[in-house]
Amino acid sequence: MVRRHADSTFGAAYAFPGGVVEQDDAAVHEFCTGVGSRQANLRLGVNARGLDLYSAAIRELFEESGLLLATTCRLDEDLGAVRDALNKGTESWAEFVARNQLELQCDRLHYFSHWLTPPTLPRRYSTRFFLAEAPRGQTATHCGGELTDSRWISAHEMLEAGRTGDVELHFPTVKTLESIARHKSLDELVEWARSCVEWGVTSMVPQIIERDGEKVIVLPGEKDYPGAKS
Repeated sequence: MVRRHADSTFGAAYAFPGGVVEQDDAAVHEFCTGVGSRQANLRLGVNARGLDLYSAAIRELFEESGLLLATTCRLDEDLGAVRDALNKGTESWAEFVARNQLELQCDRLHYFSHWLTPPTLPRRYSTRFFLAEAPRGQTATHCGGELTDSRWISAHEMLEAGRTGDVELHFPTVKTLESIARHKSLDELVEWARSCVEWGVTSMVPQIIERDGEKVIVLPGEKDYPGAKS
């Protein structure tokens, strides 16, 4: 879990590493392995550019945590320096991948969740969550720029930290942690994440309603969700 800078959009809250799709993500399709363009589109339920999201997930994970889901045996560069340069904007993701002929291991990413911000909010986000096993021999550390802290912590412990007020967690993060916490082992968790695409990933669109004089967040299928049949 990484902590955003207080001046960021999500203001000092802890979240999973991630970010936005950038132009360079579309330029590295030939280096994406394990998942093709058509397969990526089908898995994500989009008409085009699904593979961009897989590349973005790998890039953002590397930029924010230092973990690189790619073949690194032929790499002869200081990954820490490359990561810093990417974050500063002095390095191109597409050029880094191409000059090292990296194989981006998209098949290690298991797509399991899709969240959209409530339609009443002025700023809208469409966020997709992937799960991956951490690559062996690599150490996760936050970048120290837009991220000010990080914790390698179990889902149960992070949820408890949120309940006690030790950390700030946003609603989608809490719900994602709850999904992870249901599983008793890494193997069980990964198997569940693999199966999500087969069962179908539902897009979660929270709605903000008033109940008993207080504003509450409800999800599809829950009581009082707008438009749901009673």
